[in-house]
Amino acid sequence: MTFSILARDETSGWIGGAAATGSLCVGGWVLRANPLGGASASQGAAPSTFWGEDVLTRMKDGATAAEAVRAVTEPDAGRAARQLAALDPQGGTGVHTGADNSDVKGSRESDGCVVSGNLLSGQNVLDAIADGFAGAAGNLPARLLAAVQAGEAAGGDSRGLMSAALLIVGPDIAPLTLRIDYSETPVADLVRLHERATSGDYGDWTTTVPTLSDPQRH
Repeated sequence: MTFSILARDETSGWIGGAAATGSLCVGGWVLRANPLGGASASQGAAPSTFWGEDVLTRMKDGATAAEAVRAVTEPDAGRAARQLAALDPQGGTGVHTGADNSDVKGSRESDGCVVSGNLLSGQNVLDAIADGFAGAAGNLPARLLAAVQAGEAAGGDSRGLMSAALLIVGPDIAPLTLRIDYSETPVADLVRLHERATSGDYGDWTTTVPTLSDPQRH
């Protein structure tokens, strides 16, 4: 029911993800991130928000993404109906796609990036997202947005799209959590929201709030 991408920017150390779906509120359901624990995307026919949090905790405690995904998914009797992707702080990836998720489903992994999806219009959607990210210029948010746009252009969710989200964390920035929970044009709306949230008075204000590297910033 969803496609997502998690990625790490090697230069800045920022970690984040983006997602879109043909249902409501993809940001609240799917994306989780922590500068010390990495990022996760928990989705599928019966997504587990517990998976999304638990895999971050395990990676923060030192597990690789692949190890964390195995540890979280294997004991769950409902794992066949779920999909989980994880990215650890070092850029390692892990992914699980349960057999009961609706086709077309699958994932793509590379160094510092993992793409996953289900109920897609075709396998080409996963390739388009991965290629869109790899070929995009700019900072991590801009590249993630380009990837989601590429996924939409390739056919995206087979039902069309209804919501989209972007999540960025890093040691030197305030968390950027942007969500379009219901729209006929969620990806385009997310791009516009990102532009507004990172410019003008609001963008200036975010540079004054505390961060992991500067917890007393003001």
